[in-house]
Amino acid sequence: MGLAQGSVDLFSDFEQGGEMWTGEGPRARSQWIGFDQAFAAPPMVHVSLTLWDMDSAHNVRADLAAENVSETGFDAVFRTWKDTKVARVRISWIAIGEISDDDDWDVI
Repeated sequence: MGLAQGSVDLFSDFEQGGEMWTGEGPRARSQWIGFDQAFAAPPMVHVSLTLWDMDSAHNVRADLAAENVSETGFDAVFRTWKDTKVARVRISWIAIGEISDDDDWDVI
C-alpha cells in the first residue's frame, strides 16, 4: 500500500472580486491534483477543508469532493449555491492505494 498527501489553495476570489465571492446561484471550482508517483490502480482519496473563508451574512453551503480519481491524480471540486459567498478555500487530501512495487516509491 502507498500513501500520498498534500494541501492546496483551490481559489481566492475575495481580492479579485471573483464569482465565488460576488456571484449567486450554483458555482463550482475544480482543480487537478497530480500525485508525485502513480498508483497501480485508482486509490481511495479523502479530501477535507482546511481553510474556508465565508461571508457571515449568508448561509454557509459547501460541497467538497474528489472526482475523476485515476492512478495519477484527481479533480478536487468545491461547490456552493444560492447566496453563499466564499472568499477562499484551501483543502488537504490523502490518497491511499495499491502500488506496483515498494521500490517504485520513495519511502520516508
